Amino acid sequence: MQQQDAGERVDLAEAYRVRGGLGFFEIADADPQRLAIVDVDGSRTRFGELRDLVHRLSHGLRAQGLVAGDTVAVALPNHRAFVALQLATSQLGLYLTALNWHLTAPELAYILADSEAKLLLTGPRLADAATAAADEAGLPTQRRFAVPAFPGFRPLEDLLEGMPVTPPEGRRQGSVMLYTSGTTGRPKGVRKPLPQAGPEESFAARLDILPRMLGRPGEQGWAAGSGVHLVAAPLYHAAPNAYGNLALHLGHPLVLMDKWTPPLFLELVARHRVTATHMVPIMFHRLLALPQEQRGGADLSSLTRIVHAGAPCPVAVKQGMIDWLGPVLYEYYAATEGGGTYVGPHAWLEHPGTVGRAWEGSEVVILDDEGSPLPPGEVGTIWFRSGDAFEYFKAPEKTAAVRREDLFTVGDLGHLDADGWLFLSDRRSDLIISGGVNIYPAEVESVLLTHPAVADAAVIGVPDAEWGQRVAALVQPHTGADVGPQELLAHCRARLAGFKCPTSIAFRELPRTPTGKLSRAALRAETAAEAGGA
Repeated sequence: MQQQDAGERVDLAEAYRVRGGLGFFEIADADPQRLAIVDVDGSRTRFGELRDLVHRLSHGLRAQGLVAGDTVAVALPNHRAFVALQLATSQLGLYLTALNWHLTAPELAYILADSEAKLLLTGPRLADAATAAADEAGLPTQRRFAVPAFPGFRPLEDLLEGMPVTPPEGRRQGSVMLYTSGTTGRPKGVRKPLPQAGPEESFAARLDILPRMLGRPGEQGWAAGSGVHLVAAPLYHAAPNAYGNLALHLGHPLVLMDKWTPPLFLELVARHRVTATHMVPIMFHRLLALPQEQRGGADLSSLTRIVHAGAPCPVAVKQGMIDWLGPVLYEYYAATEGGGTYVGPHAWLEHPGTVGRAWEGSEVVILDDEGSPLPPGEVGTIWFRSGDAFEYFKAPEKTAAVRREDLFTVGDLGHLDADGWLFLSDRRSDLIISGGVNIYPAEVESVLLTHPAVADAAVIGVPDAEWGQRVAALVQPHTGADVGPQELLAHCRARLAGFKCPTSIAFRELPRTPTGKLSRAALRAETAAEAGGA
């Protein structure tokens, strides 16, 4: 990365200042009446009100005996209390572990115990699972809180009662410790070293790396204080969390969604004049499937930046979004562990299908199974070289398994072109090998999704005595669509080599998480179980 001189760093800092303030706490002091959060119920919270809540929470956590390096767990839908808790841990040197509230009680219990969480904040939506998980993990009853309260969990007000609105002493930047499952085994906590600085100093020190998330200084849509950010996916997920947190530090109010639907998305963007959001490709596909009159009647003119990642985006889908909304789509590919690539809309139009080039401070290399570099155009495992330090919490063997000297991988496959643009293929665990030939499910899925009757699609490899594996497609049609397997097979054969085309197509509803992820591993297991039962 080319080093910036002191003058350039000062200019960058000024570019992200809001009325002299830099970061949430300084903005709240400088402009306490600035809108901070529009909650899912429409209630509004100002920066000053949120700051006071955060300080009270911080004192409450300390009164519970928590000290720097401890972990706090949260299992809440998108809610003001989630945001406040994250800001509180960020000034106490605590780790925040956000739990996917769709998990079962045993899954929650494992993460609570493994993270060594000292306190849990949850809500009634998760009452039964949270109670069972906290019991199994041995979490003391006095450190179980909920908003609103339910039996066995204390109201959040108990943590706040009598606590001052003044900043806590000895403030130190905290961090998130999120759990990532990767491709196999139990989830792993990605733990990064805590900065030896307060929140303001830590944020200022990050200015050199902010272009990774902001694009380039001065790009439309990310000027400090001038935007409105829609949190369209759960805050327990790394990317929506990071972008929402960053938006708040730039003075952008957060509009929180509980459950994403295309009509609600259109409504919220228009009502709040949303300028930026973070999405995943399946959301694009479902928006494009809306009737033309519904899309055409929606005022999305305020949108200047849609950041997306989470899965390979079919070229036709992304092109359709750009044709509709203009060049406002910014894509990145990254891991919770660190490293990544980035591409703006104009560069993507010149290199359709790419997920970008390595951002500043990161390097991408493609290696074969023996660890040798592959030339441009050849698919191999994607490895990152990054200045971001991390370890899998209490799992040195898992940390070592993904490292090769100063490189690390999360197991994805892809290739670089001659100019360093990265193109994804798939996860190694999802790769289909049929007759010794590699087939990438995402490529087949992207073709199926171009059929107007297809709402969602998943492609998996199923065992085959002759070929090793064969390609099976699971398709969810749009409501009321009349389409059969032969029509979809013909659609694929017209666009794919014969060996890539599905040998079978079954119709079913495909469950996706609120972050848009689809587990092919679960679908493979279900398909195998159904085949065994048959």
